[in-house]
Amino acid sequence: MSRFTTVTRQGRVPATPAQITALVSSTAGFTVINPHLTQDPNLQITPRGVASGVGSAFAFRGKNGKGTQTVTDVTASSVEYAIDMGGMGQSRQRIDIKPDGAESIVTWSMTLDAGHNPLLRLFGLLAGKILGPSVEIGIRNLAAHDWAGKTVHTVATSAH
Repeated sequence: MSRFTTVTRQGRVPATPAQITALVSSTAGFTVINPHLTQDPNLQITPRGVASGVGSAFAFRGKNGKGTQTVTDVTASSVEYAIDMGGMGQSRQRIDIKPDGAESIVTWSMTLDAGHNPLLRLFGLLAGKILGPSVEIGIRNLAAHDWAGKTVHTVATSAH
């Protein structure tokens, strides 16, 4: 059983990479498409840090647990997050965006770090079935978002 498990899903979104990056790199924007909020309408989200870009964060508490999500990296084609669920583990979430005509191909992935915890490593075996549907909902929420007439606000990015 591996320490790291990655769950990845891909979909098409009728928006440009700049529009998607601007939306998902802010707490307010991510909340609009948050798959966990779709699954748990009573999910509590408390913004922290800056409004957008690296350091934009929120605390969450709901039926599936509590923790924090923080934007750790933003480029023109991706946004990465650190998720801390305390004793339930740490994970990284990444949204990669590639232009495809007037649309974009979005690849959303979550990488779980089970550390040396044998129970979390067992969870990793089921991660695709447990977390995959949430990632799929996130992509569907992005695709269904009302992109018409949205102003693109640029976000500071870092190069690697």
